Amino acid sequence: MTTSGGLLTVRARYANGGLSDIAVDLQRPPVTRLFIGQPPEAVIKTVPYIYTLCAHAQRAAAQAALAAADGVERRPVDDAELWIELLHENFWRLLLDWPPTLGLPPAKEAFVAWRAERLGTNRVAATQSLVDGTLAELAEKCRLQLVDRRHALNFAFPALNPQAWLAYWQGAVAEHPAVRHPVSIGAAFAHRLAEVEAATAALAENRPYPLAAAGDDGWGVAQTITARGALTHAVRVVEGKVMNYRVWAPTDCHFAAAGPLAALLAGARVADFCAARRLVEQAVLALDPCLPYVLELEDA
Repeated sequence: MTTSGGLLTVRARYANGGLSDIAVDLQRPPVTRLFIGQPPEAVIKTVPYIYTLCAHAQRAAAQAALAAADGVERRPVDDAELWIELLHENFWRLLLDWPPTLGLPPAKEAFVAWRAERLGTNRVAATQSLVDGTLAELAEKCRLQLVDRRHALNFAFPALNPQAWLAYWQGAVAEHPAVRHPVSIGAAFAHRLAEVEAATAALAENRPYPLAAAGDDGWGVAQTITARGALTHAVRVVEGKVMNYRVWAPTDCHFAAAGPLAALLAGARVADFCAARRLVEQAVLALDPCLPYVLELEDA
């Protein structure tokens, strides 16, 4: 979830109506090295400035991981602030980014109007109005343009399992816990819409934002949710200073290898090179990288 540099390159080959040779190259700067040797409070203050995308979720995860390492109760979070951030990222994708990949104009004015009210006293009404009006209308148009409309959905927010990630962080297990990837482009689109509905209801009802942590004796792991999936922070503290720090963002999990993207494109048939490019862009958007990407599509 960082905007502090980094680049994703996606490569594919189009030939005879199909796509093959799917490859991804995710380059991330080692920004967590900045935390090594720092006291926990310095890390908490720095995290939102380095991870500016989903900054509130990043800060909440950092605070919870460091509290778990110290064996103390984590600080309370502003639940409404976090729900608004989650909605902001989902609205950005659904209103601005998905429509152009489907040949539709973005709903920029509606998004800008909601942004102006999202932190005010009218935020719940403004959010519900956007969901019921512009988003509902645009989402139906988008669905009709999707080539892949498979979306069997039993919605739930991403599961949090900090204890399992703690075992991996401590070296007790060799593999990190399995990460769930979208099963289809249509399912990813449907999941976003369902998440918006659920987050809107949670905001209106003042529900606690999902956040969980595990650890002690200098080891800490915390997880929370973002619009892209589960976010994990892990820390090792020795004598009041950070010895090691790791962040696993959804982008790191979805684009660590080409498998999740290739699965979304497997068996797809398209009419021409332009249609192939649009489909790859939709698949990338379904996995939703949090950093810029370059698409290199070869026409064989």
